[in-house]
Amino acid sequence: MRVLVLEDDPGLGPEIADGLRRAGFAVDLATDLAEADLKLDVTDYHCLVADRGLPDGDAITLVNARRRAGWTRPVLLLTAMDSVADRVTGFEHGADDYLVKPFAAAELAARVRNLCRRPIPAAPPEMRLGDLQLDLPRRRVTRAGVLLTLTAKEFAVLEVLMLHAGAVVTRTRLIESCWDELNEPMSNVVDVLIRQLRRRLGPPDPIETVRGVGYRLIDPAG
Repeated sequence: MRVLVLEDDPGLGPEIADGLRRAGFAVDLATDLAEADLKLDVTDYHCLVADRGLPDGDAITLVNARRRAGWTRPVLLLTAMDSVADRVTGFEHGADDYLVKPFAAAELAARVRNLCRRPIPAAPPEMRLGDLQLDLPRRRVTRAGVLLTLTAKEFAVLEVLMLHAGAVVTRTRLIESCWDELNEPMSNVVDVLIRQLRRRLGPPDPIETVRGVGYRLIDPAG
């Protein structure tokens, strides 16, 4: 299980990461909101462990934005802000658990492990972003009420992008989700398929290219 730790303290951050690694987790470390946001874009972590007070803001702003974009991975807030009001605010902004500093490494590992065991919510039968609607049971895609004809592969790619709407989906992630193991991640198969999908969807283009990383589905009107 892979965990992202968001902690700016130069001593505590590596200590938390090392403790979770000893408990059997794969751990990445970010020291501010911008770095964490980028890492969450390119890696599908099983859990986020975040300090609230960071150089560029409060971690709950990042969590809240991710939740509004449909991100469902569990979040544990790790902070010295220990009042009831602080905890309530954290939960209201999308946190799943709250651990107050100082803490025991064993308790942190146990809480993270418990969060990672939670099932990921299933995709809804219908997904909508702006005027684009995807109907999973009937395998139908409409835009502005017009039924579109997509190939099975185009539908699969659009489904992954829609599930992660607003977040960057890497080319490797798309290949792992939509192609078999015979396709090499560095091939241009994804780029070719995206070009085809853009033609099917028509203007304005809802697929944003993130150069060197992958693609993000957006609402062009929003």
